[in-house]
Amino acid sequence: MIPIQLTLEGLYSYQERQTINFEDLTEAGLFGIFGSVGSGKSSILEAISFALYGETERLNSRDKRAYNMMNLKSNRSYIEFDLINFENKKFRATREFKRNSKNFEDVKTPTVVFYEWKNENWIPLEHSNAEKIVGLSYANFKRTIIIPQGQFKEFLELGATDRTNMMKEIFGLQRFDLQQNVSSLNVKNRSELDQLEGQLKGFEDVNEEQISIQKDNLRIEQQKFEDVKIQFKKIEEKYQQLKNLKTDLESLKQKRSEFEKLDQQKKEIDILETKTEVFDKVFRIFTPLISEKNKLQKEISEQQRNKGIQFKNLQETEVQFENIKSKLLAIQPKYEALNQSKTQENDLSLILQMQKFSGEIETLKERTKKGSEKVKEVEIHQKLVLQKIEELSKNAELLKPKKLDPSLLLNVGNWFSEKKKLDESLEDQTKKFKDKKAEIENVSETLKPFEIDPETFKNDLKTQIENLENQKKALSEKRNHLEVQQKLAHFANELHDGESCPLCGALEHPDIVEFDDVNSELNEVQKKIEQIEIQKDQIQKKSLEIEKILDRKKIFEEQMKSEEENLKLIKTHIEEHFKGFSWTEFSPEDQNDFEEKRQRSFSIEKQIDELNQQISLEQKNLEKEREDLDIYNKALEKFRLDEAKKEEQIKTNEAHLKVLSWLDHEKKSILETEEIYNNLSQSNRETEENYQKLNKEKEEISPKLAEQKTIVNQLEKRISELEKEISDNKNLIEEALFEQKFNTLEEIQQILAQEINVQETRDQIQQFRIQFEIIKNDILNLETKLKDLSFDEEQFAETEDQFKAFENDLKIANDSVVKISSEIERLEKEFKKKEDLLKTYSQLEKRAENLKIMTNLFKGAGFVQYVSSIYLRQLCDHANERFHRMTRNQLSLQLNENNDFEIIDYLNEGRSRSVKTLSGGQAFQVSLSLALALAESVQSNAKADKNFFFIDEGFGTQDLESVNVVFETLMNLQKENRIVGIISHVEELKEKIPVSLNITKDEERGSLIEIA
Repeated sequence: MIPIQLTLEGLYSYQERQTINFEDLTEAGLFGIFGSVGSGKSSILEAISFALYGETERLNSRDKRAYNMMNLKSNRSYIEFDLINFENKKFRATREFKRNSKNFEDVKTPTVVFYEWKNENWIPLEHSNAEKIVGLSYANFKRTIIIPQGQFKEFLELGATDRTNMMKEIFGLQRFDLQQNVSSLNVKNRSELDQLEGQLKGFEDVNEEQISIQKDNLRIEQQKFEDVKIQFKKIEEKYQQLKNLKTDLESLKQKRSEFEKLDQQKKEIDILETKTEVFDKVFRIFTPLISEKNKLQKEISEQQRNKGIQFKNLQETEVQFENIKSKLLAIQPKYEALNQSKTQENDLSLILQMQKFSGEIETLKERTKKGSEKVKEVEIHQKLVLQKIEELSKNAELLKPKKLDPSLLLNVGNWFSEKKKLDESLEDQTKKFKDKKAEIENVSETLKPFEIDPETFKNDLKTQIENLENQKKALSEKRNHLEVQQKLAHFANELHDGESCPLCGALEHPDIVEFDDVNSELNEVQKKIEQIEIQKDQIQKKSLEIEKILDRKKIFEEQMKSEEENLKLIKTHIEEHFKGFSWTEFSPEDQNDFEEKRQRSFSIEKQIDELNQQISLEQKNLEKEREDLDIYNKALEKFRLDEAKKEEQIKTNEAHLKVLSWLDHEKKSILETEEIYNNLSQSNRETEENYQKLNKEKEEISPKLAEQKTIVNQLEKRISELEKEISDNKNLIEEALFEQKFNTLEEIQQILAQEINVQETRDQIQQFRIQFEIIKNDILNLETKLKDLSFDEEQFAETEDQFKAFENDLKIANDSVVKISSEIERLEKEFKKKEDLLKTYSQLEKRAENLKIMTNLFKGAGFVQYVSSIYLRQLCDHANERFHRMTRNQLSLQLNENNDFEIIDYLNEGRSRSVKTLSGGQAFQVSLSLALALAESVQSNAKADKNFFFIDEGFGTQDLESVNVVFETLMNLQKENRIVGIISHVEELKEKIPVSLNITKDEERGSLIEIA
């Protein structure tokens, strides 16, 4: 990852928006970020981590992170970080969170958006996963790219277990942790072995010897079977001959018995055959004639019965027809006078309407009279309302001249409001000006104890520091000289004859130089150097403090000047505002007079509004009175029209009267007229309905009467035809009796009463004759076959017993052969299964032995520790390349048998000692070497060609020479395509780094960034 640009606003001590262009810094290969404690150096790294991962080292999500990260003077925090990743692609990460305006401690959840630079534009991404972009998790990121403050020695001081876990996470060593996999395989293999052992217990009796024994038994039993089979065939032939002879004798005896029975039945069959033939002949000749006779008799009987019913219906219809004719003759006169009666009914209807119209005319005259009175009343009330409206309008017109112009009041009121605002602004601005002036006086008071000239104090302090540097340089030279003397005295004391001199290699030392003890003098020089350092620090602190005070004073002076200009501007606005007062009715100095006149005008305007409201209300009342008057006039007009229409209708109805006179009924009541009308109307309706009903009945019964007469005539004709057909049938029956030599029809009926099934009986007779002939022939054949043969029952019984015995022996021999064959087949199959199981069992046992070895190998993550130790040794080798240079080949780093770090001290015969015995400077050197080696290993896994490395750690533990060595190491990283950023407050390091950022913290503006 290569940083491009970082923008901060409202984060930690960064109040104003600050932007860091890393491109200017990374070009140098090595750059620094310097500033005093608490200035905001580490916040830059926090911002980068939070922009990418949403995580910080100082705070977690439970610490109200968003609230605590936001600057207390800001209501919005914003981070924007641009970078180039390992794929050489350009990305941007932004995070923003805002403060709730209603609750100071409520800071909204940060919104995060990632972008990619494509086609000269920032394109938003669908995710915010920095690991996809950077190629590192947050844990690895802070171990290999940005190492937070206080964690620089974390890796060196970790215990063996924690270090192994760290290596496991960074390098993915969990892929070598196969203990669980081996354990699962072992359990599965053990389970399969147990199952096979259980299965093999069922095959203990299955072996080749058992199969061989069974095969020998099979051969013996097969031979027995063949011997028994030969004897069985011999006795079987003899037994079959005797059995057949016995069967033939028994069959002959049985057939003779059956023949005797059939011979006895033959006479009955002959008689049945004769009766069947007679029945068949009579049935064919007489059945059609008798059926025809029965049919004709049945039909003539039915026709005669139907004739009686129809004749009776004819008589009833004739009576009904005569009754209708009589009723029509009776109602005929009344029906002929119906037209005259209907005319009278119509006149009564007109007279009834005329009576109702007369009553309605009287009602309309009464309503017209009352309506005229109401119209007069409304006209009077309308005049009173008009008078009231005129009176209210006059009062309103009298008040209008007393009211002031509303636009005038509005303009003057706005002028006084603006004047009030300007007066308040003048008061506030005057106060601000005085406050700034007081602050400047307070700052000036804080400068008095320093007794300096603000114009020359920097040069004065610089001169003091230069003098101290010269003193320090002289003392340092003296200290170096004394240290050389001390070292030579040590060597001189250690010289012995026969031992080589470490300087010249001589074995003899005839004139050993003596040196005075310089330890006390060396200590005194060291104390003076330390005092000079303290004085330098005090002067630098004093200089910084004075600069801050002067900066504050300068800012306050600028602010006071700005406030003074604002004050003058407000006064100018006030003068201009007074010039704009042009209303002679009021005074610009007397606002109370204006307010009184305005309130008086508002009161008059309110009275006018009330009068206008009353006028409007009375006008609405007047309008309503006019509407009511219009309605009443229209109603009166309608009453008059209705009255005229009804009188006209009476005249029209009187003109249409044909029989009755209006004068005869004018004085009668409507009820009396209605009763006469209803009676006459009902009588006319009944006469017309009865006449039409009788006429309809006559029309309906006339065709029915004619139809009935036709039916009776047809029935009489059919009966005559049937009587002739019955006579012809009787003649045919008598002729058939004569021809067949029968005397009476009763004889024929007796024969037919037998109900013989001719075909079935003939089949039965034929079957009997066939059976009779078959048995007769079978007896002759058997008698011929058995003519010279005899049967001995005892011999047959003896032979049968022998046959059954041999048959049983044959069955036993066969069962034995089948049983032994099945057993051999089973044993061979079981033996094959056993062989397969034993083969599998052998494989599983061998696998179990291998798994046991693997279990011991991977037990307790031993293999992971082994691989981890390999990685750690490689890290040690890489770290020692730099650590040797830093320590001038005096120290080296190694791993002991417990995978703990140890130091090899070559000044003490290469003996090992704990890393905890290292001084602060040495611990920093070895930690830096390890961190660089670890970063190289991890980032090589991320496949990055050129990478960035940031160290947030102090270099204060290093002496000047060590700082030079560290600096040389960091500069060499440039040749390895590594860019290194350093956060420190060591001045010596700042002087050596070509480009750096300087962070200062202003009390008002917060942290500020500038390129040094």
